[in-house]
Amino acid sequence: MSAQEINFDIDLRELRGQTGVDTLCAFLGTLGRSLGKPVRMTGEGDYENPVLGFEPALGRVVMSAR
Repeated sequence: MSAQEINFDIDLRELRGQTGVDTLCAFLGTLGRSLGKPVRMTGEGDYENPVLGFEPALGRVVMSAR
């Protein structure tokens, strides 16, 4: 954690169907567009392996390949 990062927790169990997923993706996209930076979502304690994120070059949220 640093002054260059924004950190927060999301409990994925609280997402309700596709609407919840769409809301999460919209949030990540809004944050990334506002900051003009990539937004990475990782599992707790696994900060080196993002699973989902907003990619400014693509202008959308994408799943990361493993």
